[in-house]
Amino acid sequence: MTVKRFYRQLLNKVLNSLRWLRARELSVLVALFLVAGCLWGFIGIADEVFEGDTVTIDETILLSLRNANDISDPIGPGWVEEIGRDLTALGGTAVLGLLTLAVLGFLLLIDKRQIAGVLMFATLGALIMSTALKYGFDRARPDIVPHRAMVYTASFPSGHSMLSASVYLTLGALLARIQKRRRIKVYMLSIAVILTLLVGASRVYLGVHWPTDVLAGWTAGAGWAIICWLVARRLQLDPTNEMSL
Repeated sequence: MTVKRFYRQLLNKVLNSLRWLRARELSVLVALFLVAGCLWGFIGIADEVFEGDTVTIDETILLSLRNANDISDPIGPGWVEEIGRDLTALGGTAVLGLLTLAVLGFLLLIDKRQIAGVLMFATLGALIMSTALKYGFDRARPDIVPHRAMVYTASFPSGHSMLSASVYLTLGALLARIQKRRRIKVYMLSIAVILTLLVGASRVYLGVHWPTDVLAGWTAGAGWAIICWLVARRLQLDPTNEMSL
């Protein structure tokens, strides 16, 4: 190999490394920007809610999803209401807990202990934050329409929406990272987003949450999922860590 060729290859490797670092730094900056946006959005929603500025829009949306002649009856045939209950269960503690345990078992079996830790961190962290926020804000559940599902806690933010966003978006992001084909990455993330949106929408449809509760839950859950993705990414890029995604 000639000296000229050697230096040309060395220069190409250096340039490729710089491009890789710039891409990684850009993704981190975008993620941090999104986290900041989620935090700002949640604070903004909470401020509007507890100043009473969202009462009209909340009530209008809830009532628009009920039969005008009987507000105890959600719009659509009976099977649509059953679908709503099925969808809302996807954001329940039991379903998300079982899903998390199943995925944790799989990750441990394939010796992905670090990523299993990230998933546990994402799920438990979201549950703790959701509970703390509910106690802190202590907003009453909707009282203008009958509830079509059982409720036990305060209304703001929606725990189902926050937990589903945290768990499904974290899982979607982690699964997308182990895929090389772009369309598969997009598919994984799209499924996670769709599930999150369906769970939140079902809470409003069943009359157990104000729309702003759900919006706040989505915002907080998405921000937490991005933080968990950053943690997983940091573990992966740490040269002293053996985790491989």
